[in-house]
Amino acid sequence: MRDIFTNPTVNDFLTSLATGDLNLETGFVWVVIATALSMVGGAIGGMLLAGKDIGYQFSAMLGALFGPAGAIPAILLGLVVLNFLTNY
Repeated sequence: MRDIFTNPTVNDFLTSLATGDLNLETGFVWVVIATALSMVGGAIGGMLLAGKDIGYQFSAMLGALFGPAGAIPAILLGLVVLNFLTNY
């Protein structure tokens, strides 16, 4: 585990991720993290809205599938705006 964090490539990536630099790699990592969080939020929302009607597991699965449908375009638009604001 120590060898992974002492690797210069991984060290540079973690430094750029922590400092908030937006490049292709960090943007992809932020999209993956935000997609996972939107899936969790969609599953919770689906359970709250339709858990009693269609079952908690099915509503959580549907919520996790439909949660990122609105979140991913907003995430990408936000990253584009942040990249535009940091460059100009």
